[in-house]
Amino acid sequence: MNVPAKNPLRGCLPPDPNPIEPALVLPPGACDAHCHVFGPADRFPYSADRSYTPPDAPVENLRRLHARLGISRAVIVHASCHGTQMDVTLDAIASSEGAYRGVACVEGSVNDAELARLHAGGIRGIRFNFVKHLGGVPDLDVFHRLVARIKPLGWHVVLHFDAEDILTQHDLLGRIDVPFIIDHMGRVKAADGLEQRPFQSLLDLFRRNPLAWVKVCGAERVSVGKRPFRDAVPFAQALIAVDSNRILWGTDWPHPNITKDMPNDGELVDLFGEICPDAALRRRILVDNPTRMYWGEQS
Repeated sequence: MNVPAKNPLRGCLPPDPNPIEPALVLPPGACDAHCHVFGPADRFPYSADRSYTPPDAPVENLRRLHARLGISRAVIVHASCHGTQMDVTLDAIASSEGAYRGVACVEGSVNDAELARLHAGGIRGIRFNFVKHLGGVPDLDVFHRLVARIKPLGWHVVLHFDAEDILTQHDLLGRIDVPFIIDHMGRVKAADGLEQRPFQSLLDLFRRNPLAWVKVCGAERVSVGKRPFRDAVPFAQALIAVDSNRILWGTDWPHPNITKDMPNDGELVDLFGEICPDAALRRRILVDNPTRMYWGEQS
């Protein structure tokens, strides 16, 4: 059964149940490098201290969506609503016959045996939420200890930032000595323009630090909030222009905590076609880059 939360919770809207069939045909091996699986709660309970409660979005639904969109691989990013109980993500990966990898949330006290279990289960990184509505800045001593723990495994770090964190966490970013990925283009605000300090700082970080990667997804989080979110396109294009070899893309399905227009995932595929009209470049971002980051031992 679903565990009741300790505090009042935000509910989440369900994803759009009718994704269009995109006009863009994705290349074979295309990877959705940022998506989630939620529940079902009667099998994989939500964390008691979660900050939001999503509608169930099980792996079967994700698989149907990907079949419609022409996506054959995925990275399941473990969501904070499931806490550090990783079974929901490991189950999704195990069901994929090698087509899925994952990113974990772990406790600072995680032991070597658990890290080994997660690696065997397809986990290739850990994620930290810095965004205010998900709890804000984590314990930085724990952060650095965990980064040191995962380095021998060849894992990376995923950072979910608010835009201002790109500025305030400058020193932290400089200390990370494993590859790290900035989610959702740093959640910068399209309304503030390309010259805004957070986005210029993100571009500077991306230029100077070869360990930095960026996901050009979450257009709905960057946009002023009206589908199809074209005001996010120049930001994604500016990042790709810096180094397309360190760019990933994903749907962010089932789009938790969206308070603006709920994305249509077929439209998001076509929006990526507008972001990246060159077919060879699309293949690099959708196939080659995630292969290096998540399936490197098989390449």
